[in-house]
Amino acid sequence: MSFLYDAQIASQPAAVAAALAREAPRLDLERPLIFAGLGTSLHAARVAAAWAGFPAQALDAHELALRLPIPRGAQVVVVSHGGTGPFAAAVLAKARASGAQTFAVVGEGAKALEADVVLRTCPAEKANTHTVSYLTALAVLGRMLGVDLGAAPGLLRAALAQPAPLEEARLLAGCDPLLVAGFGLDAISAAEAALKLKEATFKWAEGFAVEQALHGPHAALRAGMGAILIPPATDDAGRTAALRAFCEKRGVAVVEPRIVACAETLRPLVAAIPLQRLAAEIARLCGGDPDRSNL
Repeated sequence: MSFLYDAQIASQPAAVAAALAREAPRLDLERPLIFAGLGTSLHAARVAAAWAGFPAQALDAHELALRLPIPRGAQVVVVSHGGTGPFAAAVLAKARASGAQTFAVVGEGAKALEADVVLRTCPAEKANTHTVSYLTALAVLGRMLGVDLGAAPGLLRAALAQPAPLEEARLLAGCDPLLVAGFGLDAISAAEAALKLKEATFKWAEGFAVEQALHGPHAALRAGMGAILIPPATDDAGRTAALRAFCEKRGVAVVEPRIVACAETLRPLVAAIPLQRLAAEIARLCGGDPDRSNL
């Protein structure tokens, strides 16, 4: 069985290359910088804030719209696939009222949100489980921050050329719930992968930073669960290995996705491919449907 989702995954190198070719204004890292979104868009915002460095923030658009302050003179970047939810527009209106500069990063066919600058990512996706819009949002945000993502399309093609994670999917297909964990920027990829797994496979999944998974959640590990542990890009003081040992001791099935070697700044894009493909393969085995995840 093939999904529209599979074609979306395969289209990402070209989509990212197209997004990187577009002009984008440069954000001022000397001024307050807030990125906001929900779901996958919040994960993109978290990556952008990590790329920008302290004191940039990534905030839940719902929280920012209703209760968090926006300082005068801030730069507020809202990320949204379709621009239709109430909180993206509310954040931008609140930001304008506070005297902030506003940016909207939205899909090509999305409603033009009221912002000082509107930047487009990709056409609307046909599968309800979003992939292309996440990576193209990262490409646009990287351009705005001056992050060198020029190698990304080639690395994404290399990731797609790897064998499909069939054995890993077979190991996890009968497992529920699923734990996903990573270190550094991979912790954001873990949260995004957990969302893709829920949407695509209809299994419950949780994404954690490795150390957070070792502080309390490990007590709930049990046979019948599955774990996806992202191999760390840099030294994590052996904590991913420690989490794996906990999982194996408790009878949790463990897989490690194969990540194409790349600079750490590129990991959020490159690591997404094997994690998206794993979600698709598990869905094929357990009756999920990434094309119809909103039903």
